[in-house]
Amino acid sequence: MEPSDAAKIGVRVFRERGVFEKHTRGATILIVLRYPQRLQWLRVKATAKRPKATVASRKRTKSKGAASRKISRRAQIRLLIADDHALILEGLAATIGRQDDMAVVAKASNGREAVDLWSMHRPDVSLLDLRMPKLNGFGVIKEVRDLDVAARVIVHTTYDTDEEIYQAVRAGAKAYLLKDAPLEELLSVIRKVHAGETCIPPALAAKLASRMSGEALTTREVDVLQLLARGRSNKEIGSDLFISETTVKTHVRSIFAKLNVLSRTEAIAAANRRGLIQL
Repeated sequence: MEPSDAAKIGVRVFRERGVFEKHTRGATILIVLRYPQRLQWLRVKATAKRPKATVASRKRTKSKGAASRKISRRAQIRLLIADDHALILEGLAATIGRQDDMAVVAKASNGREAVDLWSMHRPDVSLLDLRMPKLNGFGVIKEVRDLDVAARVIVHTTYDTDEEIYQAVRAGAKAYLLKDAPLEELLSVIRKVHAGETCIPPALAAKLASRMSGEALTTREVDVLQLLARGRSNKEIGSDLFISETTVKTHVRSIFAKLNVLSRTEAIAAANRRGLIQL
């Protein structure tokens, strides 16, 4: 169709709709608009619609969305939680799992299972109870760090004795948090440890400093102290440990001096407070 033909058809359509009138004055054609608003309406109606998305563009959009979801999942902090109390374990897993930036990849009910699951999943952060069957929290930390010295472990416990805090930090824990801490604090500690920070609350840090400044008991002295707590006499302790009664008395005097106590009863109480023994 020639342009002139298209123009004629356009003129006829507009004339039929009563949009303008055509007048001829000599060689000049004069077009008079009868309803300007109609022309505006027709212009709006004739505006080209937005083309539908092609199959290719939809695929590109879908692939971008899938990629963003993969990035989001990759950015999550992957956690292992270990606790021998089922209610606490499931509660922590449910609460932490609701966080957009966290994902629980494994749950363990004892220390040995925690090490096995850590080896399998290699989590970013591990949340461990201290007193668990088969292998306690200290043992878990040591074995995990033997597998990866950069492993990030948070101790989450009800015990805040000097010795347990000290042993946990010594084993390689990056944070020590009590179970009565607010949820916001727990989540904050997880994020900080994942970022490479070490987190110990001020009150617990003071106990740690006190423990580190004091003179530590030797392994043999701890053995003697544990038997004292069971009510053994010096002679019975010597028999159990295959040492002389005189040597036992020497160990007992050293224990009294290091714990700053004057009797067996005081020594047992002080050792229990510090976490050296468990009654």
